[in-house]
Amino acid sequence: MATAKKARAKKSAEIIIPDKLYFRIGEVAELCDLPTYVLRFWETEFPQLKPTKGSTGQRMYRRRDVENVVTIKHLLYDEGFTIAGARERLKAEARPTKTQTLPFPKKNSKDGIRRVRQGLQEILQILSSRRS
Repeated sequence: MATAKKARAKKSAEIIIPDKLYFRIGEVAELCDLPTYVLRFWETEFPQLKPTKGSTGQRMYRRRDVENVVTIKHLLYDEGFTIAGARERLKAEARPTKTQTLPFPKKNSKDGIRRVRQGLQEILQILSSRRS
């Protein structure tokens, strides 16, 4: 029993996603070694899985969807999460941290506009002097 679990863990770690734009549900199922009904069920349980449907009604997974399937499979089968626990983990990973700030500090907007205007006037003077 322990060897089967080790083999399964090794298998999910070795999944290599081909460089394609779209994958059919059968391709994803084969790639991840899962039945298609599991993928369809996971679509109802995980809002991150939103495959588009082609003109024939076939589910078309993007690369990001396939990466999410691999992550969900790892959480459920290898780490032993419940579906609700895996859903919460994925939400937490997708949620930006509150400590993120803008790359530039907020200052008085009038001061910033003045500096931009002054910089543009300097550029205009440089360009005008080159014409003369």
